Formats: sequence, structure tokens, C-alpha cells
Amino acid sequence: MRKIGFGNVKKKKDKGPSPEELNSLLSLYQNGQFEDAEHLAISITKKFPKHIFSWKVLGVILKNTGRASEALIANKKAVVIDPQDVESYNNMGNTLQELGRLKEAESSYRQAISLKSNFAEAHNNLGNILKDLSRLKEAESSYRQAISLKSDYAEAHNNLGAVLKEVGKFEEAIVSYEKAIALKPNFAIAYGNMGAVLKDMGRSKEAIVSYEKALKLMPNFSEAEHWLAALKGETTSSAPKDYVEKFFDQYANKFEHSLVEQLQYNIPKIITKMIVSKHPNSSLGSILDLGCGTGLAGVEIKEFCTNLEGIDLSRSMLEKAREKNIYAKLTHGDILDYLLKEDLDFDYFISTDTFVYLGDLSDVFRLLKSRNKSGGKLVFSTEHLDKGTFILKASGRYSHSKSYIESLCKKFSYKLSYFKTAKLRKEKNDFLTGGLYLLEF
Repeated sequence: MRKIGFGNVKKKKDKGPSPEELNSLLSLYQNGQFEDAEHLAISITKKFPKHIFSWKVLGVILKNTGRASEALIANKKAVVIDPQDVESYNNMGNTLQELGRLKEAESSYRQAISLKSNFAEAHNNLGNILKDLSRLKEAESSYRQAISLKSDYAEAHNNLGAVLKEVGKFEEAIVSYEKAIALKPNFAIAYGNMGAVLKDMGRSKEAIVSYEKALKLMPNFSEAEHWLAALKGETTSSAPKDYVEKFFDQYANKFEHSLVEQLQYNIPKIITKMIVSKHPNSSLGSILDLGCGTGLAGVEIKEFCTNLEGIDLSRSMLEKAREKNIYAKLTHGDILDYLLKEDLDFDYFISTDTFVYLGDLSDVFRLLKSRNKSGGKLVFSTEHLDKGTFILKASGRYSHSKSYIESLCKKFSYKLSYFKTAKLRKEKNDFLTGGLYLLEF
């Protein structure tokens, strides 16, 4: 969490909050008493609407408590009050990034830097945005600028390591992570990131050590826990939601280029052709796209249905899907939570390359069968497993066997109407084998 300073706030006699109020506000914020801090900040802004510090604190609190849209209003108030306040532009950039408005966030950070060229944190934050926009050389330059201004900036060293990993400079990335850890020995995220590089380099034993250090420092570090299980050959029931959400939020801008153009992923087209062949003269009806991502399956199937809706755990992926203007409704959330709580009335449920992050599919089968208003069809792809049930692979994804799917069909009274194996996508120059299924219930 970023600590807020008084900065260059000018207090005029009898025209602003008392030092006691301001100190109390700062103390409540820094101690994590956000509710009390919010109430006090609102009270101060009402009495002194042109007092910038209370707006700045309120904006940060609202962002930290998951209300980024409200936070942006407070950020903008601060900027209007003092257009020269660099902290306000930096805070606004943070909020815009949270909202997925990356171009606007970039502009806000650049404005902060134009006002204060040696603002190391703004250079680091700009690097984060540029990395999210896949402008990796520019991101690397921003991180290096932040480090040149503040050599002991552990977070910037860690972020530089991440972008170096992204461009394949693994050894340099490890050096950056080592510098971050030397500066901040309890830096769990840096240990986790170093584990990821070592994993990608095939140095699994060292990766395990790094992930174990990360998990010791941060016991709730689900990403490290997930990869430890994968590298040790242990199978869990599903990948952690926060890990999956973060992964695809960061992947969204390059997802389609990577998956379709580089990895030759073509499953949405294959599945659509298969489904449509069973309805040569009629509509597919209403479809729910489970784990819709950027809408690759939606683009293929839209013209054959009367209603198309989607759900995904990643807001950034959903924004890409929304740009295609093909879904009647898009929902941000977890698939199982959605199936448990929402009214379900669909003819088809499709899921392409999503179950590779779920593992145990029994709850999906149970909820579809028990909660859809009438019988329907479930169409999906898996990474195919020749025997057993399902496993968590060293890739961090799950593979499912046909015999496992058949056991779920028997348990929940589904009919397996179609199955075949197909080339799923490339991985390390070879094609993964996928399983394609159509089930009726």
C-alpha cells in the first residue's frame, strides 16, 4: 500500500481542517482502518471541498476497498483543485489501471512525470501500464529509469525482472529478482516470480525452492501453492481463482495473437462446425459461453443462435469480448458461483479451453443438470488424458480422460453424444491432444 504524504498542501488559516483531523485521517488510513478513514475523509471534503489532501486519501481508500469508479471521481476532484499535484495524477493513474483504462492511465502517469521528472514511482507505474499494453521495450526503459532515480527500489527491480522474462532474457530476469530480494528479503512476490523463470528454464528443483520460500513468507500465496503442486506432481481440485484471474488479466492484450496466430488454436471453429452440423435447418437457441475469454467461440457461433451470453473470471478478457459486440450479456465472475446463483435457461453451454483450469468437473455437471430450466447440451474441450481421471500437469493446467467424463455422465445422467480427439494447440513446437465432447442432459 502506498503511504500518502501531506506533499505541497497549503493550509490557510481558518480555511481548512485542523492538524488533529488531518493527522487522525492519515493515521486511520495507514493503520488500515479504512471505514473510519473514509467517514472522516468524507466529512472533511464536505466541510472543506477544496482541501486536496482529504480527496487524495478518499480516492486511495475507495480504490483499496474495490470501488475504483468512485475513487476516480475523488482523484479527478484532487486534480481539479491542484493541477500541479503530481501525487494526484499518480493516484489517478493507479485507479484508471484498476478500471482497465490503460491508455488513460498511461496519460495520467506521463502527466505526473512531466510535472516531476524524477518521480521514480510514476516511472515504475508507467512501466506497469506499458507492460500490460505489450510495449515491452518501453516498459523496460521505464523500469530502468525508475531504478536510476532510486537504486534501492525493490519493486522496480522486481518489475524489471518480469518484463525481462517476457522478452526471453531469463538470466537477466533472475539478476533483477535477486536484487529485489537483496533489497527486500521478505519479498514473497519476487521469490514467486523467480520461481516462474526457473520453471520456464527447466530448472524445476530450483523453482520449487523459490516457490517454497515465497509460500513461507506469504502463506496465502495461492499462485506459489498452485505451481508447487504442479511441479511436485500433486493434483489439486482446481486452480486458485485469484491466480487464474490475474493471469488472464495480464494476458488479455496478447491473448488472441498468442493463442490463434502463434499456437494455431482453432477449437472454436471446430466445435461450432460440429454443433451446427447437428442443426442444419434450425437455430441453436440460447447459448451460455462458460469462460468466454475474449470471445473467440462467440465470434464463431453468434450467427447460429438466438441469444448469446458469456461469463469469465477476467475483467480484462471480458473487455476484449465486449469490444466485439456479439454477446447480449457478459458477466464477470466464477463459473461455479454463476451456475449456483443465476437463473439458467439455455439450450447450449459451451466451454472451450476453460476446464483446463478447473480440474474437478463434478460441480459443473451437477449444477447444470439441477439448475437449468430444461434439458440442454454441454459442449467443451479438454486437454486429453489417456487414462486415469484428471491430473494437474507441470504446465499448471489440468488434463481429463474420456473415462472420467464418462463417469460423470453416468453419475449425473448425461448422454455422451459425441467425442473425438483433435489437435488442441501448439506447446513447445508440438501439438497438444485435445478431447472434444458433446453431452446431452
